[in-house]
Amino acid sequence: MSVGPDDDRVVDLDDDLAVLPDQTSDDTDAGWGEWRTGDDDARLLEDRPPHW
Repeated sequence: MSVGPDDDRVVDLDDDLAVLPDQTSDDTDAGWGEWRTGDDDARLLEDRPPHW
């Protein structure tokens, strides 16, 4: 039996299987313990530097 390079090998893949999620839970505000509200304008105005 002759074994060739991997380029010649046929591999059947299951396209329905999600290998990795697009974004992990620790890559979100909730993952860092912060809760995001719909409107950040009030917080941004409060955190504005005094020279603005």
